[in-house]
Parts: sequence; C-alpha cells; structure tokens
Amino acid sequence: MPRVLIIEDDRAVRDGVLLALRRQGHEVAAAATGEDGLEQLRSFRPEAVVLDLMLPGMSGLEVCRRIRAHDQVPIIMATARGDDTDIVVGLESGADDYVVKPVRARVLDARIRAVLRRVGGAPDDPGTPRTEHHGDLVIDRAGLTVTHRGQPVLLGPSELRLLLTLSASAGQVFSRQQLLEAVWEHSYHGDARLVDACVKRLRSKIGETPGSPRYVHTVRGFGYRFGPR
Repeated sequence: MPRVLIIEDDRAVRDGVLLALRRQGHEVAAAATGEDGLEQLRSFRPEAVVLDLMLPGMSGLEVCRRIRAHDQVPIIMATARGDDTDIVVGLESGADDYVVKPVRARVLDARIRAVLRRVGGAPDDPGTPRTEHHGDLVIDRAGLTVTHRGQPVLLGPSELRLLLTLSASAGQVFSRQQLLEAVWEHSYHGDARLVDACVKRLRSKIGETPGSPRYVHTVRGFGYRFGPR
C-alpha cells in the first residue's frame, strides 16, 4: 500500500484529499506546514509527496528545494494558481508533476501511481546494453544508477526515466508529447513545461554546459534527442 504524505495548510482540502486517497488504497499522513511536512518526511518515510505550492511560513518551493537537497522521493506539486511562472519555478525546483486545485481524487491517484511506476525507470528493451558508456557519462540500466566522471549522479524519478528513455534510442528525436507519454504517462495533449523543466534539471546534474549540451540536445520546434552532435 503506497505511503503518501500530504503537505497542505487548508484543513478542508487536506482532510478531503486524505480521505479520498485512503479510499483509493493509500496509506496517508498529512501536515499543515512545511516545517511539519519535513519532520514527517523523516518519520513517515513516504513513497510520494503531494505538496501545496502556497504554504504559510516556509513556502512550498522552499520545502521542495529542501527535500531535493537530500531525498529523491517523487513530489507532485498542487497549486490553486494558473500562473505559468509559479508552475515553472516549482518544476525547476524539483517537482516531478503538478496538479491544479481543486483536483479530483481519481486524477491525483492516477498521478501518484504514475510517478511511483516512474521510480522503476524506463521499460526494458532486450537490444539495449545493460551498462552504457557515453563519454564521461555511464548509465547502468540494471542498477538504475548514473555516474559522471566516476561520481554518482543523484537523479529524481522523472529525470532518471527521461534519461533512460532518451538514451535507449540515441540519435532518435522525441517530441515533447512523446516524452510526456513515455515518462509522465500523460496520454492527452500534455504540458510541455514538464518536459522542458525536467530536461533543464537533468542537464545541470550530468555536467552539461549551458548553451552547448553534450548529451541531451534540443531540436528546435520539436523536442529532444540524446547522443553526440
């Protein structure tokens, strides 16, 4: 039974989401502040976090940054705002996905289950080597680990699945929609900001030089590809 931590200051919203997720079969804990949420992260050890963007005191963005400083637990950001800047900043801070409130329980449950599947990496292709060497970057598909210049690279679930998906078909150009379906399981016309923010985080972690990437290349007006120029 997946363990989910809800960090939400609105009591009515918090209680409603808690009850709905329990009915969907999740084990749920809830916190009303960012500080309490960080404490419960250590004691409850959730498999996923639903994090309100707008919290009193310590903001949801700061909570997200603090979690990502030491933990790669999947984070789904919840926001009542439709402001593009807030959403992009939240995604670039390390959130794996987001929902806009009010959100239906079935939608949130689906997002949680999708992000938990993402932890397992990308689907296996029998023709793909288990360990790949791409210059200074080494990808171990069996162990789901990545190293750069011999040093471990700590990737979140979305970043890891994105890298595994792209590198499994080096040289192939993927549209943003294709990546949304493969990584985030968004089968509808999804939000390209999820892809762009994740690519930005991934590039920063695998030693990419801004403006001159070595591994993940932008194909202008279409999407991304992995491999040498």
